[in-house]
Amino acid sequence: MVEIPKIKLNDGNQLPLIGLDASQIADREKARQTVEMAIKNGYRLIDAGANDDNQIAVGEAIKETGIDRKEMFIITRVNVSKMTFEKANKAIEFSLKELDTNYIDLVVLSHPYGDIFGAWNALSYQKHEDKVKSIGLANFYPDQYMNLELSHEDKPALNEIEINPWFQQTNDIAFFEGRDIAIAGIEPFAQDKDNLLENKELKRIAEKYHKKVSQVILRWLTQRNILVTPQSEHEKEQKEYLDIFDFNLTEDEMIRIKGLDKGVSQYFDHRDPAVIEDIFGESLKQLRDSK
Repeated sequence: MVEIPKIKLNDGNQLPLIGLDASQIADREKARQTVEMAIKNGYRLIDAGANDDNQIAVGEAIKETGIDRKEMFIITRVNVSKMTFEKANKAIEFSLKELDTNYIDLVVLSHPYGDIFGAWNALSYQKHEDKVKSIGLANFYPDQYMNLELSHEDKPALNEIEINPWFQQTNDIAFFEGRDIAIAGIEPFAQDKDNLLENKELKRIAEKYHKKVSQVILRWLTQRNILVTPQSEHEKEQKEYLDIFDFNLTEDEMIRIKGLDKGVSQYFDHRDPAVIEDIFGESLKQLRDSK
């Protein structure tokens, strides 16, 4: 079985450098089977997301494999619809119940919208109650991060941001690393937009190491201590994603991959007011009306 390196967070805790994202699997039974398969394949980090059924499935899979809970690492998140102190607290308590566990290894705020101060205070509270080991963020830009850090005693341990060869966010990565914040790369394959997995430059590198382009991308990230949790419901892919620690990309290969950067998100602009209203407007209105 592959030995997966770990990264050390600024709070002293550690996380495996690669895990499995089970948050998008729609069917609960399929999610349970996928996570159980992943654990048997050697995965020890599972992103359970914020969906009730997915969290139940993750908890069931861990118990059914018989693996010691201390060997597993679970990530959950607080969505924008829960972004207040009270709602975030309830969301974490609910996640603990759904996962059937006494603690969660990492809880992140999913986006920088809503009452992020209140929600962050809830994460801090749960951390001091030992119900959450580490607390972090997702999709925060440097200025949004500084707003949070300077206003609170508890510092985020990690920030999840979009990173793929088309959108590399080099400056943001440097900023967060400079603040001793671990980085997790969201959607490393960019859902194969613009045929990323068929890119000639990446294929040339992959052929050299007898690997697939997906493996090269994951190594490009993990070699820089960027945590990744790719999605896969297929055993062959799951095994391939772990089979990336037997080679290192050269400096020249890193430079060639850097040259693929388009500097544009492959999903949506988190700073576009129209996009924020379209995607998060309903959740934010619900928060407003619930006060």
